[in-house]
Amino acid sequence: MVTRDAENGYQTVPVLGTPDDLPDRPARRGRFIVHAVIGVLVAVFAGGWGYVMLAAKGNPEVIDQTITFDTSRADSAGITFEVVKPSDRGAVCRIRADDVNHVEVGSREVTIPAGGGYARLSERLATSAQATSVSVHYCYLI
Repeated sequence: MVTRDAENGYQTVPVLGTPDDLPDRPARRGRFIVHAVIGVLVAVFAGGWGYVMLAAKGNPEVIDQTITFDTSRADSAGITFEVVKPSDRGAVCRIRADDVNHVEVGSREVTIPAGGGYARLSERLATSAQATSVSVHYCYLI
């Protein structure tokens, strides 16, 4: 804004003028449509991202939990774990043993047959080096 003294011929006016100073300026009509299109695009991307996150979670119908593990032997490791699943379907779980550097030193898949929704299993797997942890890597329905 430029301020001019009224007694000396100055007045306060915007530097770039007012809308009335620019009669050739078109009216802003498409603003709502642009905002609506942006809103729809954001909703589509958010829905897509939600789907990707849901799909990445895997199969939530199988719940596994490690109870205990034993890494006292250099050539094998043991684990006791629980699996909760639908009783009419079987499941496959992969157990994994890692060393101190989190490198896999042994793994195998365990098949749990259909029948009974709860299973508590104790398994031992061969390892190529001393394991420091054993866990259920994943479980899925078959």
